Amino acid sequence: MSLFMGCHGIPLGCAHTKNMKKVTLEIPDRDERGVSPVIGVILMVAITVILAAVIASFVLGFGGSVNETVQAGADVSENGDGTATVTWISEGTASELEVSVEGVDGNVTLDQVGDSATIQYNSDTDSDNKIDDDDNTITATDDGDGNDPGEVTLQVTVTGIGSEDTRTVIAQEEVTLENQNN
Repeated sequence: MSLFMGCHGIPLGCAHTKNMKKVTLEIPDRDERGVSPVIGVILMVAITVILAAVIASFVLGFGGSVNETVQAGADVSENGDGTATVTWISEGTASELEVSVEGVDGNVTLDQVGDSATIQYNSDTDSDNKIDDDDNTITATDDGDGNDPGEVTLQVTVTGIGSEDTRTVIAQEEVTLENQNN
């Protein structure tokens, strides 16, 4: 090795040796640090507390208080005689179904699979909208404006009722009903 050569074979005073920095294990100055260690510790503690709270809420049962939707099957169909029928076809998780019609106060309750409700329209202005629980019939009547339309279109809603009185709309359809007063 020559006197003018460094230990790595690079000539002393060459451009390569001028740009090389000395590697040390010293602690850098404050302005050369990326993030303060105190802030890092605070962030880690905060993340740990949040994770612990989320896990504890599920373990203690707070996360399970969300109600499940009621599952059931119902068929809403128009009949050839101008009425409509709602039939409970699949139980799922429902204990009963409620059938309601737009503009009619109240509803009919179906207690078991296979039960059905009949929906009809009657333009007789002397009678009110009515629910007949004995034969599961909902009768919508004229709105009292004196017009006698031959048919009306009404919205039928079927709501499933499950455990703890959980309610979910199972079906919602518009049906066209013919006047049964003729």
